[in-house]
Amino acid sequence: MTDAEGPQILEPVHAADGEADGKQWSYRLVVFLRVMAVISLCKGLYHWAVICGIGAPFPSGFDSYSTPYQVATVFFAIIDLVAGVGLWLAAPWGAVVWLTSVISMAAVELLFPQIYGGNMWVVVMDVLLLGIYLGLSLMAARQQPG
Repeated sequence: MTDAEGPQILEPVHAADGEADGKQWSYRLVVFLRVMAVISLCKGLYHWAVICGIGAPFPSGFDSYSTPYQVATVFFAIIDLVAGVGLWLAAPWGAVVWLTSVISMAAVELLFPQIYGGNMWVVVMDVLLLGIYLGLSLMAARQQPG
């Protein structure tokens, strides 16, 4: 889609854009992304702690856990840390990785309850956070000039 001035480019959300210049929703989106980044980093570090045997749910050692538990824990240990970095930077790929992580955790809890116990509160919180993210993203996109 081009016009007389050339193609329109949608700029990424910047943390410096705030309440003062009328971009309240962009500012709120960045704050939400930063909070989710901290939570994702904490989740990733928790999964790494379980792998290393610190605060593990079972004292027998990570290698004695079931294979599905090991696979899921290593997956979330990696993806949550990557998502946390991407969210902190407010990079588009960070949101994609975070969405993948959240949807994967909800799927594991719903479809494979034998892995982490099938905690429905995790699913409810994931859906709530997804809704907040989508709402903030839509409001911030509406606020973009053009």
